[in-house]
Amino acid sequence: MITLPPAVKVATRFAPSPSGELHLGNARTALFNCLLARRHGGRFVLRIEDTDADRSEQRFTAALLADLLWLELAWDEGPDRGGPAAPYHQSERSVLYQQYFEQLERAGLAYPCFCTPLELELSRRAQLAAGRPPRYAGTCRALSDAERAARLAEGRKSSLRFRVPDGRSLEFDDLVYGPQRFLTDDIGDFIIRRDNGAAGFLFSNAVDDALMQISHVLRGADHLTNTPRQRLILAALDLPIPQYGHVSLLIGPDGQPLSKRHGAASVRELREAGYASLAVCNDLFRLGHSTANNRVLSLAQMGAAFELTHLQRASAHFESSQLRHWQSEWVQSLTVEQARIWLAPLLPAGLAPEQADAFVTAVLPNVVLAEDARLWREVVFGEALTYEPPALEAARAAGAEFFRAAAAAIGTQTGGTGGRLDLAAVSDATGRRGAALFTPLRAALTGRLHGPQLAPLLAAMPAARARARLLQFARP
Repeated sequence: MITLPPAVKVATRFAPSPSGELHLGNARTALFNCLLARRHGGRFVLRIEDTDADRSEQRFTAALLADLLWLELAWDEGPDRGGPAAPYHQSERSVLYQQYFEQLERAGLAYPCFCTPLELELSRRAQLAAGRPPRYAGTCRALSDAERAARLAEGRKSSLRFRVPDGRSLEFDDLVYGPQRFLTDDIGDFIIRRDNGAAGFLFSNAVDDALMQISHVLRGADHLTNTPRQRLILAALDLPIPQYGHVSLLIGPDGQPLSKRHGAASVRELREAGYASLAVCNDLFRLGHSTANNRVLSLAQMGAAFELTHLQRASAHFESSQLRHWQSEWVQSLTVEQARIWLAPLLPAGLAPEQADAFVTAVLPNVVLAEDARLWREVVFGEALTYEPPALEAARAAGAEFFRAAAAAIGTQTGGTGGRLDLAAVSDATGRRGAALFTPLRAALTGRLHGPQLAPLLAAMPAARARARLLQFARP
């Protein structure tokens, strides 16, 4: 177990870009950062990284907040709550970034770059053709003041590049992948301010982590190579450097990046499909993080069980069947009262409490999503029943005499309106036992050969309706 020094005040963050819906990979990142903060009694910060005005949209910001609230990943500081490091929209922090850009330029650690996208692409192709990894060739690195002035006079726009020191080895420990080593000669000078004046991701992301006193950053493994660049930026600005941990990527069962072909790819889609937020969190908690606890956990219990040493390096496979498993486990963990509240939108209006509880008790073992209860609502409370062909055949084969005996054995549950069937009386009257007794009864009462246990289902069904369904097969 990684033990954090008592003096370390743990602060984590989730920093999405509002350019689309919250997908499951980012939701898991948010969950892990939230759990790490809760595990150590620290802060969880939400920051909206919206410096890319062309791709950022307010509707996506609103959707991100709604998804995180639905997942119950409560943040301590953020755009809607404020905090000591406000503002928490990067689009509102440009003045602050400019101060640090100027600091780097004064120190000779950043310089304007006038290379066009075409020039950069041609350089990249030439390096690849020569068998070298592509990196910035340093075209504008040594321009004189006069040369820069001439380019500006031509109306050429410039980005700002960080001057990566030559001949150095950058070493650090990743919280998941362990010791890392990068050579600065392999990195190349990189852009920290785009030619439209907006801060680049590497810069704003690192600076804000430092200014918001983020101690630990958990993010996707695809960001691992960004870490040496961001450490260089923070060291150059004499700002604190957080500890980085890169979690395994989330992929489908076929080993490909998670997408719609693997099922729902966004939190919104799962919510609209009827999944419970806690079921989603329990599934995500076990994707790339191992735990010996195989029951449904609350977020507080997940926080207590979250360990950095349990984060795995291998890619995590998302499978819809596993999500359904946790949804089913969540459903079975509900009390009757909780289940009644969950299924309330599907229950008939004006249903007596005892009938509602009887219905919930009967159908819950056969329900994964709330929508699954709709069929059984129609079976139990609907006036017209649709019969599946095998069920209709099984009911008719039992004969009129059987159903006359069954209808005579229908009574009313004590203290309610639900039905009660005296199976012993039916068996004695017809000589039927086992499947020969139960199959035609289930077929006539539900229109199906399979489903919830018959006695609990009958306890929710109005006795008069149950008798009528039996009698329709009692006619010769």
